[in-house]
Amino acid sequence: MDSTEETAIELHGDEEIIEVIDLNDTEPCPEDLADDLGDVDIGEPGNDAEDDDEGWETEDEMEAEAEQDDSELTFSKHTGSVFCVSLDPATNSLAVTGGEDDKAYVWRVSDGEVLLECTGHKDSVTCASFSHDSSLVASGDMSGLIKVWRVDSKQEVWSFEVGDLEWMEWHPCAPVLLAGANDGSVWMWKIPSGECKTFQSPACQTTSGKILPDGKRAVVGYEDGTLRVWDLKHGNAIHVVKGQEGHQGALTCLACNKDGSLVLTGSVNGCANLINTATGKVVCVFSAEGGKAKGSKDEDECSSVESVGFCNVLPLIAVAYLDGTLAIYDLSSQALRHRCQHEAGIVHLRWEESSSVVSTSSLDGVLRLWDARSGNLLSEYRGHATEVLDFAVNREASLAVTASGDNQAKVFCLQRPDR
Repeated sequence: MDSTEETAIELHGDEEIIEVIDLNDTEPCPEDLADDLGDVDIGEPGNDAEDDDEGWETEDEMEAEAEQDDSELTFSKHTGSVFCVSLDPATNSLAVTGGEDDKAYVWRVSDGEVLLECTGHKDSVTCASFSHDSSLVASGDMSGLIKVWRVDSKQEVWSFEVGDLEWMEWHPCAPVLLAGANDGSVWMWKIPSGECKTFQSPACQTTSGKILPDGKRAVVGYEDGTLRVWDLKHGNAIHVVKGQEGHQGALTCLACNKDGSLVLTGSVNGCANLINTATGKVVCVFSAEGGKAKGSKDEDECSSVESVGFCNVLPLIAVAYLDGTLAIYDLSSQALRHRCQHEAGIVHLRWEESSSVVSTSSLDGVLRLWDARSGNLLSEYRGHATEVLDFAVNREASLAVTASGDNQAKVFCLQRPDR
């Protein structure tokens, strides 16, 4: 919890409770207390000593709350905000983080040891991830400089510079890298040969992109609310979802289901669209009702969809809003099942691979786990002083790695009563 927030102090779980014991029913004389407490200066009856004591107790409790750290390990090599984090898909034992200090680090989640320092960037590293087999790691900075490193030899094997970088994505089963730039261009390279293909720019910024599980298509979102489904081999747009069918505001995020038949897109206009990737048709539009965040002035900003995702084991989707609402919808009935309210805006959500638990990171620096079946909060993990900007969860859902604006990445062990 951010120590600067003016919120009520709550005691949870195993936090230490300090009990104040009344030594006597009647007011003791100063001499008796002096004998017990040594050289402590005791004020005369009727002064403000007791009030001061109460103030000190509250301050101590607040400090203990602010210093609560549930993490197993803290990675502190970055000297600026940590913007992104990914786990290696092969073993889930390595993390890569990128930060405001123009660097990315590959490090072990077990002990925080740095295995590779990705240097040479000219701006904040906002994208960093491993290839499908974990043999390569790519780091991309805001200026558009992308570098690829071989993890075992720690050697840079390829680099390229595009326009201002918006997103970057590895192919799910090949050493192929896809990236989107501020000028609307989408690039695809074979690594390390550098063989390149570009996808025609619609003269509008691309905001997000994802290669579908079949490895043959990619979905790309744009600032004008358009979604394009690209054929990666032939370089043409199979479907273009725009106008009345598309979003009426910038597309902010997207996700696909396990077989790639459906894609879910979010927008600043507060809507999430469910789209059939085979037909390019919008199946459903989800829009959460409900109000602005406390103290917020910009209604559009509050209702912005920040993250979306599909549950792998049940027909559920999750939509996270900047006003702090996590909405769980039933895909079969397209009805809202649960509204899980946060104390601050949500930055990202992640579904566990083999359960109905969804995790969220938010601007209050807390990682939360929710049961999507009941809508109940399962657990909270604290330790960051500022917002959690990104996080990753391992396959077993036993561990999470977070990236924060407090210059740190942290490893949390996720414990639940059902495992």
